[in-house]
Amino acid sequence: MTSNLYSKENTHNLAQLNNLAPEQLKAFNDFNVAAFKEGALSKKEKEMIAVAITHVTQCPYCIDAHTKNAKKAGASLEELAEAVFVTTAVEAGGTITHSTHVHNAKAHDASDVLYARSNLKNLGQLGKFAPDGFKGYQAFSTAATKAGKLSTKFKEIIAVAVANATQCPYCIDVHTKNAEKQGATSEELAEAIIVTSAVRAGASYAHMANMIQSYQD
Repeated sequence: MTSNLYSKENTHNLAQLNNLAPEQLKAFNDFNVAAFKEGALSKKEKEMIAVAITHVTQCPYCIDAHTKNAKKAGASLEELAEAVFVTTAVEAGGTITHSTHVHNAKAHDASDVLYARSNLKNLGQLGKFAPDGFKGYQAFSTAATKAGKLSTKFKEIIAVAVANATQCPYCIDVHTKNAEKQGATSEELAEAIIVTSAVRAGASYAHMANMIQSYQD
């Protein structure tokens, strides 16, 4: 029995799925192929989005596989670093925007609607009570999404993908508007979301390698 829960050798166990669940495996593989097919977004762009999303799912197998795929598709390490910094900024933003619920919880006359777009007007409360940290977040978010090796438009497309992965409605709303302002098309956003769906599914798929290993130990 190995003590290393995340060994690359574990992925060999996935071959057993051909016998354990062949129909489901084929459907998953077909979905994955369709998600990464060149379209409004290039193969390189889709793999960079995938690398960003694997840092949401925190699946080491997926980080490894999609980083290699992105490199093969032509992505540089600088581009991948910028893509993942978008993930970190959106993750931070999700926590920041959800602080509005703390404000509402303390307000006796707050609406019963937990996810109202108007909640965002209360973000100033966080800046009021933790001004230095809030300014630090704002500066970080700006730095993470400004143009660099990757364009602002593509970073906002990544941000929309990450927002859907983290399931933060405020982030989805804000970054969809930002992406549209930067010229992102509905087709580009849709393809980015499909990649996100496939990568989230892929994390569960990849972790079946551990399930099989645990069962056989």
